[in-house]
Amino acid sequence: MGLLHNGEWEPDATRDQYDHDAFDDRVENFEDANFPAEADRYHLYISRACPWAHRAALTRRLLGLEDTISVDVVDPVRHDQGWEFSPEKAHCTPDSVHGHDTLYEVFQEADPGYTGRVTVPILYDRKTETIVHEESAKIARMLATEFNHHTSESLDLYPSSMQDDVDDAIEDVHSSINTGVYRAGFADSQESYETAVQELFNGMERLDEILSTRRYVIGDRLTLADVFLFPTLYRFDAVYYTHFKCNVRRLIDFDHLWDYARDIYQTKGVPETCNMDHVKAHYYRSHDEINPTGFVPVGPKRDWTDSHNRNELSGDDNSVRK
Repeated sequence: MGLLHNGEWEPDATRDQYDHDAFDDRVENFEDANFPAEADRYHLYISRACPWAHRAALTRRLLGLEDTISVDVVDPVRHDQGWEFSPEKAHCTPDSVHGHDTLYEVFQEADPGYTGRVTVPILYDRKTETIVHEESAKIARMLATEFNHHTSESLDLYPSSMQDDVDDAIEDVHSSINTGVYRAGFADSQESYETAVQELFNGMERLDEILSTRRYVIGDRLTLADVFLFPTLYRFDAVYYTHFKCNVRRLIDFDHLWDYARDIYQTKGVPETCNMDHVKAHYYRSHDEINPTGFVPVGPKRDWTDSHNRNELSGDDNSVRK
């Protein structure tokens, strides 16, 4: 996958070769903060293919922060140079901040001696010319809590009174589903693969039951727990079911999870964050060890706009914007 080691790009290095010295700062909503929550200062680097970056893109879009935080989109296919900028490709952009060709150059500029992975999403500070953070969950929480005075929507994805419940749900979804598909897809033994698949479908079945009586993961309002679950569900039938061999059941075989996923997709702003062409190109063309031909499947066809009637489960319209 490639890494930076002491500021030098090593295309054949793997993540377990070097310690990962992450950028670990925080945007805060007060004047004297090291990184105050100001408009037109911060920039997101994302991939439309990556589920972790999708979290950040969803949070930004749902909260109406498009005019506050700018964004660039990398090439969905990743090879020897890691994430690259390919503005000639559909729905990709140049690096509008520095004009770099690769994402690792953004890391080099922020820290010339950086050692570690080159990941998306990145929350970048234009003023100090550095990376604030590169971990999707923390970036999403910052956007949801520190930019309230800039949002164009009244939605609260991480209400203070519910944060413990949201965090518990996020951890459950993360351990069983978000990472479960990857543990299955990149398993190094039959045993570890089967264990990952079992844990994954246990988690999906548990959520399917929960969502039979609740509109959202926590209850009657959309939260970050839903934002973190949806990207995996969006990719499930097109990628994880086949490419990662998670083929016990398709998403459409879960009555409530499939309705739920369409409900989230049909929420105002969500479709603009979704790009299935990027998703399929990334997984099927980037993972040579899993799909050496690089052929991208034509299907499956899914109607994400089909009706779901899940609004009948909700008693709180504060969370829904159609």
